Amino acid sequence: MRAVVLVGGEGTRLRPLTFTTPKQMLPIVELTMIERVLAHLHAFGIDDVVLSMGYRPDAFLAAFPDDRCAGVRLVYAVEPEPLDTAGAVRFAARHAAIDDTFLVVNGDVLTDLDIGALVGFHRARRAEATISLTPVDDPSAFGVVPTDAAGRVEAFIEKPPRDEAPTNLINAGTYVLEPSVLDRIAGERRVSIERETFPALVEAGSCYALASDAYWIDTGTPAKLLQANADLLSGRRGDGTPVPHARRAGERVWYGAAGPVVDGAVEGPSFVGDAAFVARGSQVAASVVSSGARVGEGAVVRGSLLLPGAVVGAGAVVDGSIVGEGAVVGEHARLTGLSVVGGNAKVEPGSVLDAARVPEVG
Repeated sequence: MRAVVLVGGEGTRLRPLTFTTPKQMLPIVELTMIERVLAHLHAFGIDDVVLSMGYRPDAFLAAFPDDRCAGVRLVYAVEPEPLDTAGAVRFAARHAAIDDTFLVVNGDVLTDLDIGALVGFHRARRAEATISLTPVDDPSAFGVVPTDAAGRVEAFIEKPPRDEAPTNLINAGTYVLEPSVLDRIAGERRVSIERETFPALVEAGSCYALASDAYWIDTGTPAKLLQANADLLSGRRGDGTPVPHARRAGERVWYGAAGPVVDGAVEGPSFVGDAAFVARGSQVAASVVSSGARVGEGAVVRGSLLLPGAVVGAGAVVDGSIVGEGAVVGEHARLTGLSVVGGNAKVEPGSVLDAARVPEVG
């Protein structure tokens, strides 16, 4: 089976990180999001993927020059203009000449979904489209998807009040589609799969859904990006090392295989990547210090993510925040409240930032 993976969005909620890097190229404990998505597909025998691209396609082409990633062969479909979700699926599938049952995956969703079970359910129901569902605590922030006893979708209800929601199951962003679905999508304009295509399939009685309790996270916000990293470190997702070839250096503490230089204290769950430096008197706790990142003398990094090459100056504090690739946090600066520093940006020494974006996002 082939798959279309949607990676064309601009990642506006993750700005300023996505000013320089598409969100699917942001790392989750050293491996890019897209590598983790494709590795999951490959584990279920999917070895041919079409990347539906729009924003900064050059980043993907540069990262995978041999058109392969995580054991999967890649075909690139670059939209000439934004086509929305259904339009992107149609464009990519037509570009790759997909003519059989295929999978669609949102490239910013990390999940342990049993894809084989979803495909089997789809075929058993002779469905035209099958949607994976996941439960959430508060469905009022999502569109919920009630089904009948056979799994046939009855409706799509957008952001219902919590006490009025007919279910807590939401669209999990993985679909099994028949090629006939492509004929239902207009080719000359933007089309939303959630607002137009799926409701039309519900009306036709050919749309089904299957719920799963498997791990699932939409990494499209800074909070969720932090959580996705933390889930790997804490063992909430998976029970092995957070990245292949990492070596254990303590209780839920891992170092890159080639090794960092650690003169300070590292408390788990944490990961410190290759050629990273944690200086004397500094403290790292429940954090990812990516390859080549530096934590200066007396600095504190807690519950945070430092992307490759980031620098935290002496005496600075980074607490519950994200520092982008190559960015610099000046000496004795303080970042809290899910502050986000974009790639190659600079926080001036002594700055005190809470829930800030550097540079500011308009």
